[in-house]
Amino acid sequence: MLSKKAKYALKALLYLTKNADKGLILISDISERERIPRKFLEAILVDLKTQGLLQSTRGKNGGYALVKDPSQISVGNVIRMIDGPLAPIPCVSHLYYRKCDECVDEITCEIRIVMKKVRDSTANILDTTYLTDLEKMNTLVA
Repeated sequence: MLSKKAKYALKALLYLTKNADKGLILISDISERERIPRKFLEAILVDLKTQGLLQSTRGKNGGYALVKDPSQISVGNVIRMIDGPLAPIPCVSHLYYRKCDECVDEITCEIRIVMKKVRDSTANILDTTYLTDLEKMNTLVA
């Protein structure tokens, strides 16, 4: 399940994508418009800055802006930055692989086989969906 932190991170990044032409965006603007608690948002934005997705400037004219082109930021990478692996169980994770303690034979484990399919499908969708794609989806629904 997607955590609230990851959902808010995506909402904040999407807001920054939609308002990229306005320069630096205040935390208070993002918080108010996206209905994200300010203190929680501050922590999220610091994480995203540490991960190299955002830049920030303090002071009267300060705020946050994207460092990378939003067409290069995949939903999957953002979720991994915030929540960790996409895989539902550790033995099918590419980046965070760990053998299950109770596992006798990974090759024939039926649970592993189906969870690998889940991971592959999920990763395929999220890793090929970028912030600019999310922005376009809203116009398709309206």
